[in-house]
Amino acid sequence: MGFKKPVTIGVAGGTGSGKTTVAHQIVDRVGSRHIAYLPHDAYYKDLSLFSAEARSSINFDHPDALETSLLIEHVRRLQQGLAIELPIYDFTSDRRKTETIAIAPQPIIMVEGILIFTERDLRDLLDIKIFVDTDADIRFIRRLRRDVSERGRSVESIIEQYLSTVRPMHLRFVEPTRRYADVIVPEGGFNLVAIDMIADRIRSMLARQTEETSD
Repeated sequence: MGFKKPVTIGVAGGTGSGKTTVAHQIVDRVGSRHIAYLPHDAYYKDLSLFSAEARSSINFDHPDALETSLLIEHVRRLQQGLAIELPIYDFTSDRRKTETIAIAPQPIIMVEGILIFTERDLRDLLDIKIFVDTDADIRFIRRLRRDVSERGRSVESIIEQYLSTVRPMHLRFVEPTRRYADVIVPEGGFNLVAIDMIADRIRSMLARQTEETSD
């Protein structure tokens, strides 16, 4: 048996677009035992040395807020058949936890995040690029619900952040990357037809890869 380079898939889209739901549904259909899943959100820079005031001024929707270089390094290691330690980010304190998650090499690597198509070095590592496209009002409502329930933020702070950074950064960095997509999925996780088609394609690639490896 020889080593076969993994198929690397990127799932991007605006905040609240349903890209995480799409990614998880693909993982469920293909099988998590075959997929190394890397959310870009895990690679936010640790702000533990910053004051609360300084942290509040950070633009989390700008590419500079993420340590994408580490994500690129991790994707390359997995593509070489090497394990990685995935960071765990605590959004309530804006810092990385000391614990990590061990990720073993798999025949499929899935990278998910709003900004994963903005860096050419990362794009070049992706064999399939999927962009999840959802109307702005739906995306905002989903973000509002998530940040209130999961991140303990007030409605006022979420609205202020959306208007000051989220929307401008989406228009500047996220929306333009649609042109890099091989597949555009409208309506996010509700588009079961598109998700089933993508999952079928990945399963076919996985089966072919398994056959070639066993030859």
